[in-house]
Amino acid sequence: MMHIDNSWTLFLDRDGVINYEKEADYINHRDEFRFYEGVPEAIASLGALFGKIIVVTNQKGVGKGVTPLAELHEIHRLMTEAVQHAGGRIDAIFFCPDLNDDSPRRKPNPGMAFDAAAQFPDIVLAKSLMVGNKLSDLRFGRAAGSKTAFLRTTHPETQVPPGLADIEASSLPALAQILLQQS
Repeated sequence: MMHIDNSWTLFLDRDGVINYEKEADYINHRDEFRFYEGVPEAIASLGALFGKIIVVTNQKGVGKGVTPLAELHEIHRLMTEAVQHAGGRIDAIFFCPDLNDDSPRRKPNPGMAFDAAAQFPDIVLAKSLMVGNKLSDLRFGRAAGSKTAFLRTTHPETQVPPGLADIEASSLPALAQILLQQS
């Protein structure tokens, strides 16, 4: 059980958490981006619990040149506006276009969490929750010193190693409901 209040930060992966993930491909254009049902509203409800909401996303498609950077920014603008329309907020979005898996900013490495903490000095990584749909997201959270939540949206069969996830849920709206009930 976590005692979350507005001194906590919520880190969200994007593809497979906020929106449908393309199998073996990237979300390259705004017309490919589709929210999971209830996600903008779930982010809005989580905004009442968390002081900051930060999206952290690997974007190898940008590094490979298949996702135009302008299109990525447009996707993020549309995503942020939809969340705002639902009464919520996304305080910042950090993305890593690096191709090299050992890049310090590419998940599972914690560089984007450190970038967020540098940009927002009130972020205490030990008082943060990383939400993801892959083991690399959970490892990112652990490497940053955060609590972790695993969503079974895209890989429900995944065996999560003991101690890697503090909480599991079927989707972000389901996780929001659990966290709101705990608070």
